[in-house]
Amino acid sequence: MNNAYPEYQSVNQKWAKEIPSHWRMERLKLVFGLRKETNNPVITDNILSLTAKQGVIPYAEKEGAGGNKPKADLTKYNICREGDLLVNNMNVVSGAAGVSRYTGCVSPVYYPLVLRHEDNVWYYHYIFRLVTFQRSLIGLGKGILMHESDNGTLTSVRMRISMDYLGNVLLPVPPRAEQDQIVRFLDWKVSEINKLIGIRRKEIQEFNQLKNTVITKTVTTGLKREEMCGTDNSYYRMIPKGWRITKTLRVLSQPLTDGPHTTPQLYEEGIPFVSAEAVSCGNGKIDFNHIRGFISQDFYEECCKKYVPKIDDIYMIKSGATTGRVSIVDTDRIFTIWSPLAVFRCNQEVMLPRFLFYALQALPYQQQVQDGWSYGTQQNIGMRVLEQLKLAYPDVTEQEKIACYLDDKCDMLDKAIQLTESKIKALQELKSTIISDAVTGKIDVRNVTVPEYEHVDDVVDDDSENNEETETDGEEA
Repeated sequence: MNNAYPEYQSVNQKWAKEIPSHWRMERLKLVFGLRKETNNPVITDNILSLTAKQGVIPYAEKEGAGGNKPKADLTKYNICREGDLLVNNMNVVSGAAGVSRYTGCVSPVYYPLVLRHEDNVWYYHYIFRLVTFQRSLIGLGKGILMHESDNGTLTSVRMRISMDYLGNVLLPVPPRAEQDQIVRFLDWKVSEINKLIGIRRKEIQEFNQLKNTVITKTVTTGLKREEMCGTDNSYYRMIPKGWRITKTLRVLSQPLTDGPHTTPQLYEEGIPFVSAEAVSCGNGKIDFNHIRGFISQDFYEECCKKYVPKIDDIYMIKSGATTGRVSIVDTDRIFTIWSPLAVFRCNQEVMLPRFLFYALQALPYQQQVQDGWSYGTQQNIGMRVLEQLKLAYPDVTEQEKIACYLDDKCDMLDKAIQLTESKIKALQELKSTIISDAVTGKIDVRNVTVPEYEHVDDVVDDDSENNEETETDGEEA
C-alpha cells in the first residue's frame, strides 16, 4: 500500500516538496473560479454557515450560539451551490473550508469556489483541511495578529486573505482517476481513524462524568456519613447538619469583576491576553497555550486599574458555549484576561479558594448558572446574577479536608484524561500524515482495494474556540 510512485518532480512548496512526475502544479485560480452570484434579487433564504465541527450547514442547524446574528437583508448575501468549496477568507488558516452539500446564501466573508474542470472537489477538500497546507497560507493574510502556541493551536485568527492572493496558491493536480481513488482511499482511512478517536473521546467523557459525580457528591454531602437536614432551597434540598447556604457574594472579599471589554491591539510578544479557551481547556488551570495574543505594557497598566490577576483567583466563563467552566490561578505569571471571564476572589476566613473552585463545578451550582442564562446572540450570565447564586458549605476546617480529598481524586482522573488525550493526538497526527502523503503522491494508492467500511465523520471538540466559526455570519470584514 505504501509504495512510492516511480518518479517525482520537485515543487518546493512549504507543505509539499515533490509530487509524482506525471502530476502538475496549478494556481488555484486555474483550478477554481469564484462564484460571483449575488442573492439580489433574493434567490434563497437558506443562510449557510461553516464550522469545523459540522462543516457547511444551514445556519438554523448550527450548534451553539457563537457568532453574530445574520443580516436581515438577504440581498447582502452571495450564493453558494451544492458542490462548491466554501472558504472563509478570515479563518482559512485554521481550517475554515469545506464542500457544501446545500444551495444557499453566504456572508461576503466566504468564497464559494467552483471547479473549472472535471476534477473531484473532495480531493481539494482534503488539501484545505490539511494543517500543513493551512499554515502555508499564513503569510498571505492581512488583519488582526494571530498567535500559534507551542502545541500548534492558532488563536486570535482574523487574517483576511484576498482572492487575488489565494488565487495564486499552487495546488497539486493528479489525473481525475487518481483524484477519485485518493478520495476513496482517504474516506476509508480517515473513517477508521475517526472511529478510534471517537472511542477515545467517549472515554474522556466518561472520565469527566465520573469527575463531576465525585465533585458534586463530596461538596454537597461531605466526606463522612453525616446527618443530613432538609432546606428550603430547591438546588440544595439536603445538606449535612452544621453546613450553611449563602449567596456567592457573601463568601467573596470583593464583588465579581472581569477584564477589559474591548480587544486591544495585539502583538507578537508582550503580556499574555488569555481567552475563555484558556479556562475551558486547562483542566482547572489556566492553559497558556490558548491566548488571544499579547498586549503592551501600557494596556496592561490600564487593565490593572480594574483587575490584577492573583494566585487563587477563580475564573468562570460567563458567555458563549462554555458558560460555567471554571479554572483557578496557580501561577504568579503576569497576564491579563478578556471580559467573558468573571473573577471570584475568596474571603478566606469564610471560604477557601480550593473549596470554592470545586463547589462552583458541582451540579447544584451549575444548574443555577444555566437557569440564570440570558440569551442574545449567545448564552450569557451577568456578574450581578452570579453573585446572588447560592452555595452550600461547611466550616473552613472541613473545607480544607474536602479540597485535599478532591485534589487527589481529580488529579488521578486528570492524568487518565491526559493519557487518553495523548492517544487522540497521536491518532490525529497519523491522520494528517496519511492525508498529506496521499494528496501529494508520497504514497501510491492507485492499486489499493478499498473494502466496505462504516463512514465516520471527523470528530471535533465541542468547546474549541478556534474550531468553531469565529467570523460574523452576516457582517463583511
